[in-house]
Amino acid sequence: MAQGAQEFIPLDYTRYDFKDPETYKLRSGKGLSVETIHQISDWKKEPDWLREYRLRAYEHFVKRPMPDWGPKLDELDFDSYTFYAAPMGEDEPKRKWEDLPADIKNTFDKLGIPKAERDFFGGVGAQYDSGTVYHKLREDLEKKGIIFCDTDTAVREHPEIVRKYFGKIVPYNDNKFSALNSAVWSGGSFVYIPPGVDCGIPLQAYFRINAKNVGQFERTLIIADKGAKIHYIEGCTAPIYSTDSLHAAVVEVVAEPYAKVRYTTVQNWSKNVYNLVTKRAVAYENSLVEWVDGNMGSKITMKYPSVYLKGRGARADILSVAFASAGQIIDSGAKAVHSAPDTSSKIISKSIAIRGGQTSYRGLLHVAKGATGVKAAVRCDALLPDEMSRSDTYPYNEIHEEDATITHEAVVGKIGEEQIFYLMSRGLTESDAIHLILMGFLAEFSKELPVDYALELNRLIQLEMIGAVG
Repeated sequence: MAQGAQEFIPLDYTRYDFKDPETYKLRSGKGLSVETIHQISDWKKEPDWLREYRLRAYEHFVKRPMPDWGPKLDELDFDSYTFYAAPMGEDEPKRKWEDLPADIKNTFDKLGIPKAERDFFGGVGAQYDSGTVYHKLREDLEKKGIIFCDTDTAVREHPEIVRKYFGKIVPYNDNKFSALNSAVWSGGSFVYIPPGVDCGIPLQAYFRINAKNVGQFERTLIIADKGAKIHYIEGCTAPIYSTDSLHAAVVEVVAEPYAKVRYTTVQNWSKNVYNLVTKRAVAYENSLVEWVDGNMGSKITMKYPSVYLKGRGARADILSVAFASAGQIIDSGAKAVHSAPDTSSKIISKSIAIRGGQTSYRGLLHVAKGATGVKAAVRCDALLPDEMSRSDTYPYNEIHEEDATITHEAVVGKIGEEQIFYLMSRGLTESDAIHLILMGFLAEFSKELPVDYALELNRLIQLEMIGAVG
């Protein structure tokens, strides 16, 4: 090995680790109570049905015990968090960057959102703590009948669509954290693509936690009507604090017959964020749902994108990547539930754990009785470049139909010294050789990303991995 291989060079997080003054239009006190729920609903001037939904969810949240599986959440103290913090200027999401308050505009300028909107996306939404501060859709997409707004706006302007789907894919009593989100949710994206319409260019949302000890609980609802096509991308960051923040989102996706939905997530939360998320899609006849899920930050992540295949010929394609370093536990994976004949699913999970980080694949493959002709494949690849780190696999296969073709493969490997030696013999430095091997390992994921995200992934991996092998 080359001299200096053990040198530790920390991840350059400066692009994300900046903090704005904590000035808010509305901010609830710490802790959660019935009064907090009423406060949030009053501030938002919500309809009665939604207030009642929040209260039912809160009751379930209080009664529901913490999960007794997965990463330990003993240090998670709900009384230490602020559950609603609306930034100044959040009355109506702005449609021009120059109309944003100066500090918020500065935040998203630093993160490169305006440039990304110009160069890559047909619409962009930006959420800052509990409030959506910016939302804009290209005029040509509006003319196609596409709706892209924050979910609070959708409750007011498109109530019939919201009530039809809201809470139907992820009910409030699904789990402890879906109940929490359903009680205190704010912001998120609402997307509706009319029948037969191809959005053609991705829509993006960016979620930013600014204040310390704040929870962010966006609620995203995406509906692709019959034969429609949509690619939705979200990014997430937060500054580093000595105390923890909480992110507990719910995402509901509906792919009507013959529709196609791709949902891409690239999260790079700071290492003081609990990321406890429920993401689920329903796929009807001959539709396709694709999850491209990247998990690079957070203190603890629990996230398992799911597709419920309810129509004949529906397909699910899930690609999940986890990268955990010191002090991080990323428990992620995927679920495919086949309840209709001739459905198919493919799950690919890639993980890298370094410097004592922990990654886990936790997945479910369920084939219901009567769901004949199912084809499903699961592949889990883990890379452990050192002796300190850990990777586990927890696959659950529930097959209730004999007429099904199921495969499962799991591999754990290390970076071999002979691989590094060979590449160095061809003129690469040791760090470049390691980086090349890692990016090859993640190639299936990175090639699915928009170019700006792929470049950022490349940079972050390179910085984090220097000196990690020896």
